[in-house]
Amino acid sequence: MDRDEAVRRLTGAKVGSIATVRPDGSPHVVPFVFAALDEDDALRIYWCVDDKPKRSRELQRLVNIRAHPAVEVEVNRYDDDWTELWWVRASGLAREVTAVEEGERALAALAAKYPPYAEHPPSGPIIAIQVDRVTGWAARANGLS
Repeated sequence: MDRDEAVRRLTGAKVGSIATVRPDGSPHVVPFVFAALDEDDALRIYWCVDDKPKRSRELQRLVNIRAHPAVEVEVNRYDDDWTELWWVRASGLAREVTAVEEGERALAALAAKYPPYAEHPPSGPIIAIQVDRVTGWAARANGLS
């Protein structure tokens, strides 16, 4: 799968998984919603801490990113027809967004993709992942048909 196809599938995915590294070095993987923006030859993935009920607003993934900013995002499609299988992984460094304009762009992209965010804009931190590597695999492109 080429980069353009991988970015198209990543951008279109409604949910993915984000892998971070805990301060003790152990892995931590959780599902999440996100918006991917491919602008000026830079692919960024944005997500935020929304207002759904949580035990704490200090999520483990935020603690992890502060200790180890390297992350990996994965999206996929499973189907009993294995010719339809595919996955995309995006790796990069995560950081909290502090620039107002970037935060507004991120929230607008999230609200365009997820109607509940348009109705109730999230108030928690916004995280940006500067993607430095995106790879993918699709069954059809690899001889399954």
